[in-house]
Amino acid sequence: MSPNPNTSAFIGNEIATNHTSHHHPQGSHWQPQGTLEPSFYYFAYGSCMCPVDLKRTFGEKTHQYIVGIGILEGYRLGFYRRSLRRNCGALDVVEDPNGKVEGVLYHLPWRFSDRLDEREEVPRNGYRQHTVTVESQGKVYTNVRTYVVIDKLPQELAPNDWYLNVVLRGAVTCGLSEEYCWNLFNHMYQLQSQQKSLIAVDECA
Repeated sequence: MSPNPNTSAFIGNEIATNHTSHHHPQGSHWQPQGTLEPSFYYFAYGSCMCPVDLKRTFGEKTHQYIVGIGILEGYRLGFYRRSLRRNCGALDVVEDPNGKVEGVLYHLPWRFSDRLDEREEVPRNGYRQHTVTVESQGKVYTNVRTYVVIDKLPQELAPNDWYLNVVLRGAVTCGLSEEYCWNLFNHMYQLQSQQKSLIAVDECA
């Protein structure tokens, strides 16, 4: 099944608009002033790529903490978690020697750590912290935190429309490559289409 023309046009406009005018310039990330506050690097690949959505978790704007686009080699994306909050598929990264994941690298103050764990359902054994190496703007960052699903689903579960939109909005706003954004959109759309087909078959049975 192919995306409908209206959806494709909207996505195309978002990618074109954001890639030309909204992605973060180099060197725009947070620089602590005065007393150095403990901090950590965080690689976001799902809904947390969207700084507006992340603001809901931390209670303050997060654009200033963006280092830039991050590249995670040796992994691929998959929807191997059912979100308890949204009752739909949520993103995960799984090791794949031929894979590459684009995302957003943040440099966050340590005071956000517990709230980020809570968002990622760490206390409920949804995700766990995982340390990775990420490349951003020609620099290599080690000891970067990301999150991976603990009990992975055997097959991918489609995201709902809200999750699709917030993930894609974060990807295009923060300047992920156009090819990656399209591939991400197509992957989510195909999962939704497959799920709708299965539901239709069940209803006819």
